[in-house]
Amino acid sequence: MTTAPASAAAPAEALRAEKLGKTYLEGALRTHVFHELDLRVAAGETVAIVGASGAGKSTLLHLLGGLDTPTAGEVYVAGQRMSALSDAARGALRNRALGFVYQFHHLLPEFTALENVMLPRMIAGATPQEAAATARALLEEVGLGQRLEHKPGELSGGERQRAAVARALVNRPACVLGDEPTGNLDERTAATVFDMMLELNREHGTALVLVTHDRRLARRLDRVLELTRGALHELAAAEV
Repeated sequence: MTTAPASAAAPAEALRAEKLGKTYLEGALRTHVFHELDLRVAAGETVAIVGASGAGKSTLLHLLGGLDTPTAGEVYVAGQRMSALSDAARGALRNRALGFVYQFHHLLPEFTALENVMLPRMIAGATPQEAAATARALLEEVGLGQRLEHKPGELSGGERQRAAVARALVNRPACVLGDEPTGNLDERTAATVFDMMLELNREHGTALVLVTHDRRLARRLDRVLELTRGALHELAAAEV
């Protein structure tokens, strides 16, 4: 069992977007991606976002994660309004309250699996000894206890993605945002990583918001939302 750091009582709401808008300007051309988009994610809830290529799913995750700035509306993470924070405070909130898992693992190639998972914990202020203990426990939990000193180039694709999931969870965030987190894996490995993410969600109470093209996996989450024409629509089970 992990020795993840104790956290304050989890908020009833992990993530919220209110009347979110995003417009890109290129000369005289305006491209509206969203207009007054709303989303609420409860603590511990799992949400899949599906939609056609180019619908703006990755853009939405970047806005929710504070990696991009909306043209209109507000994003709240663990109850805090992102636009009210300084750049430094927004970065600290991202590190503490959000985890990110991408299609490609984005592990630092010169660091071991243990060091990659330790890094966000140390940025949050933990001592190297505390960060190592937490990272080691999470890596053991995702089945990489024998691969702690291996660098990403020495790990399989599934192992690298499991290390990326451990890194996303090391600060016990309110929510993990995943952009096609199994999209670069073969079907069997994808199912294994997805099973692990759901198990960790149940064990740690961390909300999940996952963009995925795989509707078989999406059906296993609490809610499935389709992004179309700049708005989110909840799908009934028969529609997924």
